[in-house]
Amino acid sequence: MQQHLADKNIALDLVRVTEAAALASARFTGLGDKELVDRAAVDAMRIAFQSIHIKGTIIIGEGEKDEAPMLYTGEKVGFGDGLEFDIAVDPIDGTSCVAGGRPNGIAAVGIALGGSMFNPGHSYYCEKMAVGPDAAGVIDLDAPIKDNLEKVAKALGKEVGELKVFVLDKPRHSQLITDIHKAGARVMVHSDGDIAGALMAVDPIADIDMLVGIGGTPEAVVTACAIKGTGGQMLTRLAPKTEQEREAIIKDGVDLKAIRTVDDLITSDQCFFASTGVTPGDLLEGVRYKGEYAITSSITSRGRTGTRRYIHAWHDRKKLSQMSSIEY
Repeated sequence: MQQHLADKNIALDLVRVTEAAALASARFTGLGDKELVDRAAVDAMRIAFQSIHIKGTIIIGEGEKDEAPMLYTGEKVGFGDGLEFDIAVDPIDGTSCVAGGRPNGIAAVGIALGGSMFNPGHSYYCEKMAVGPDAAGVIDLDAPIKDNLEKVAKALGKEVGELKVFVLDKPRHSQLITDIHKAGARVMVHSDGDIAGALMAVDPIADIDMLVGIGGTPEAVVTACAIKGTGGQMLTRLAPKTEQEREAIIKDGVDLKAIRTVDDLITSDQCFFASTGVTPGDLLEGVRYKGEYAITSSITSRGRTGTRRYIHAWHDRKKLSQMSSIEY
């Protein structure tokens, strides 16, 4: 029985969780209310988790128990049977994107066998660099960006000027963007959504060659679940923005200087990832409506096999709402 459970592709169950979050939150696209978007996604995701046959513990969630009524760190989710899993959720990566009606808002979940997921504790920001399988092994967080771009270009059989680099459009990246331009590469700036950016960087179908910059540490762990087994590479290093964050990390006993790979963030190949588009993006389409139906675009991946699936689904909103008590 345990062997059967270990062989089950839970990603196919997990995608229903991200579909629920995407469908519930998409109703508030473009209304300018980030809290409303996030709350709808969290509520739907929490309910959807109840149908999955796992014993899940939230490692990365919406905050501490006194800060978040649902999907808080340490909360138990799942049906309560099956294998034990660590869970990292990002009900909406890019709440500003959804609230503002901008591209690349997604719902995302990563899970890994119990005890195998890196717990970032009080770390909220980290350096990141991600590339696809063809450039894996050539990047270096300690090297100048120019050197990394040249090595990635060579590995991909491209000129540096052909590279497209995903960078979050934040003040902290002004010098990085200048340096990338000086090296001759193209910068594709996005206001939010570094999970989507990393997924595009490691996906041979997407038109992004590399992700660079400082983004969320929790998002890095979710992303690691997606990259595990694909042959892509992501390097991370904690980068606290404030002295308070730095001191909290040190108190947690987490090494600030360590460069962590995907295998450091997720130590087991028993890991799964699912993501569903909320607003239209470069990798996933957003939720679309046709009468009583809603159409979603999702991606799932499984660490053990490296298999990725793209799922295009039509949902009868009335029937779903009746079955699950979630308003779609």
